[in-house]
Amino acid sequence: MNAAKPKRFYERAEAVEAAGGYGIALDGKPVRTLAGRPLALPGPALAGAIAEEWAAQGESIDRETMPLTRLACTALDLVPERRADIVAEVAAYAETDLVCYRTDEPPALARRQAAAWQPLVAWVAERHGAHLAVTSSITPVAQAPAALGALRDAVAGEDDFTLAGLSLATRSFGSLVIALAMRDGRLDARAAADASLVDERYQLERWGEDAELAARCAGVARDAADADRLFRLLAA
Repeated sequence: MNAAKPKRFYERAEAVEAAGGYGIALDGKPVRTLAGRPLALPGPALAGAIAEEWAAQGESIDRETMPLTRLACTALDLVPERRADIVAEVAAYAETDLVCYRTDEPPALARRQAAAWQPLVAWVAERHGAHLAVTSSITPVAQAPAALGALRDAVAGEDDFTLAGLSLATRSFGSLVIALAMRDGRLDARAAADASLVDERYQLERWGEDAELAARCAGVARDAADADRLFRLLAA
């Protein structure tokens, strides 16, 4: 049974200046995270967008419709406590990154994979100095320690809010390379989702509608949009 959604208890939601940055006030009272910390935000653009999420709630508060609030709570409650583990978990995707594993058959799918992924392999080598090996074998390919180290450094260098978004995107895509490309503006949300769903979209085109695959595609597109919006607001 789903837990009952809390009733809306406020009339007005607004972004306000707070110690060290910005916060959200509900009828003048500051919002706190689930762990009881102040919802302290690094910039006015993100604070304004999160205030809009709170203002848009109806009679009940549905956190599923508040992705930026959830990501901010992750950045404030979870990332500082588990930063080293989260960096390791995200960086580990480079060891078996989606863009490095191709197929030979059918040729149409192989061409789509190469067209979508090879430019990203080249980009991550140029941008981050991470030269990744590509394979069409089912046997995992061992990536060079220098490449893995470069990507780990890129992940570790992100601030807590960006790391929260990067973690969401990497897990959803199954690819750190695609997530970093979106983080750096090399791909927008739609292009990043499309790059991560080459195989699924091919299967849907070939075999027709499949509810499970369609749901996965929708979920990836949603995660991409949420993470990309966070990145853009942080940069505003």
